This record gives sequence, C-alpha cells and structure tokens, in this order.
Amino acid sequence: MSDTDAPARRPGPWDPKPEEAAARAAPAAARAATPAFEAPLDKGQHPAWAVVSTLLLGGFIWLISGSWAIAVAAIWGLFVHEYGHVLAMNRLGMGPARIYIIPFLGGLAKAQRPPQSEWDGVLVALAGPAFGLLAAIPFFAGFVATGNPLWLQGVFAIALINFVNLAPAPPLDGSKALGPVLARIHPWLEMGAMVLVGVTVVVWGFTNGSYIFAAFLAIALVGHLRRGAWRPYGRPLSWGEAGKSTGLYLLTAAACAGVTIAALAPGASSLAEAAANAGGFFEFGR
Repeated sequence: MSDTDAPARRPGPWDPKPEEAAARAAPAAARAATPAFEAPLDKGQHPAWAVVSTLLLGGFIWLISGSWAIAVAAIWGLFVHEYGHVLAMNRLGMGPARIYIIPFLGGLAKAQRPPQSEWDGVLVALAGPAFGLLAAIPFFAGFVATGNPLWLQGVFAIALINFVNLAPAPPLDGSKALGPVLARIHPWLEMGAMVLVGVTVVVWGFTNGSYIFAAFLAIALVGHLRRGAWRPYGRPLSWGEAGKSTGLYLLTAAACAGVTIAALAPGASSLAEAAANAGGFFEFGR
C-alpha cells in the first residue's frame, strides 16, 4: 500500500505550521532541481592489499598443487583473463574498469557502469576466457625452447582456468554468456538451466576435493536466486544476437578445449588419449 492510499487527516498539535512546512520543503525542492551527478568512480583495490591478495592466492595454489609452475601460471593466467574483461568493458563504455584479486578464490573485473545491452554483457563475459588463452603462449614457448614438461603444467592450468569459467553456473562467465540466450527463449529456461548446472558444478567440486571453489559457487548460486530479477540492465538480445552469442560461446569453448588437449598431447600417444586425459579431469570423484 502506498502513501497515496492513506485517508487524509486533520493537522495535529505537533504538525508544523503551513509556513514552516514550506520553508523546510524549499531546500529539498532545490536539491531535486539540481542535476544528478554520477557516483564517484571506483578507485580499485589498494595496491598493498592487491599484492597481499596475490601472494595469498599464489601461495594457496602452490600449497594445493605442489607445483610452482602451476602457481605462477595460474596467477599470470588470472591477470590476463581479467584484463580481457577490462578491455571489453572499457571498449563498450563501461569503464574505467578495475581488477580485484580475491584471496583463495581468484579475481574479478569490476565495471563502473552496467552494460547498455545484453549483447555487450555477452561480449564482456566471453572476452575473459578468449583473451585469457593468450597467457599460455609464454609457457608453450618455454616448453618448445627447453623440452621441460613443467612448462606444460602451466599451459594446462591456464587453459583450465578459462575452460571452467565457461561453465554456465553463476557467477562464472558462462552464465553471463549463455544466460541471456536461454532467457531469450524463456526466462524459466535460463533459471532452470543455471540451477541445474550450478548444482552439478558444486557437487563436482565437493567430490573432487575443491571445497573452497564448491562452497564459493554454492553461495553465489543461492545469492543469485535470492536476487530476484536476473537481468535488470540493458536491452535484451535479439534473435540474431542470440545466435551470434551461441556461436561465440561454442568457439571460445572449443579454443579452451583445444589448448587443454594441446597441453596434454606431448605426454600422450595420440590426440584421442590426450582428449581422454583432459576429460578425465572433469569426472566426479576423481
């Protein structure tokens, strides 16, 4: 019920006199007439905290993987991945975007303003995994130059970061890339698919010992469901944009899968065996 539905009442003894009410309303009216200003720009993560967060994240990855190559590659790959989002955000008028490093979890690219359309949102979402694959080039070069398979561990870690991010489960990039496409068909299809995939990924994380990752996704999924409106910003996708979004998503996923297989190919007898080894990583209870 709004205030306009309440019945009128007679002024009480503590109500201001008409001239006092007018005097109080004048400053409020003046403020309302003043043009609105944009919110202050986000200054980003404090440099000192960014360094501490990066060291905590790198140390945690080294602790659970036992490989300095994987830890270095994961941090490098994370920065390149997030910078891909930043480039897209800035190009589409959402910047200046900032990168945040979250201890024990990963990174986040934060825009200053929402996308003008769902199509812009899809481009931003896919820019991270697509650009992030470039981080594997120095590690491939290291393997070619030295023949040391340790470099391939770095390639695999980078490919995995980008590939897992394509899972259509909130808050991963895949949910922002495929969600608008599913919503274009019907909003309930998007919600059902996101919940189904989200629960599957959470169960996969718990059964494979990725407890922090699984807990983070579970919290994000619950928060996503409680938020209400899933897509409050921007113009919805057209059918043509939905088709292009699906094509770009599949192309990015194929590129991530290709780099993942390439990282395992030198240690396998065939590409089929390398693909099977890569697929084995995503098995439950591995």
